[in-house]
Amino acid sequence: MGRYGTRDYAFMAKSGFLLGLGLLVLGASGELLGHAVLGGLPAWEETLFTYAEGLGFVVGFFSVWIFGVFLPLIE
Repeated sequence: MGRYGTRDYAFMAKSGFLLGLGLLVLGASGELLGHAVLGGLPAWEETLFTYAEGLGFVVGFFSVWIFGVFLPLIE
């Protein structure tokens, strides 16, 4: 075990991926259900859901690479 034995990189990678996936699903479902139920959303809600989708994709992608690949290799 390396110098930082208390860090659980596998847990951080999994939870970061699930957080990103949750944000992506929340953004996509909010946008789809909002348009289906209400017929149209205000501009701030569309922006919020779009940013949630983008942030979810970025968090899910980079948490796996950072906590699952990069940090264990440099430890």
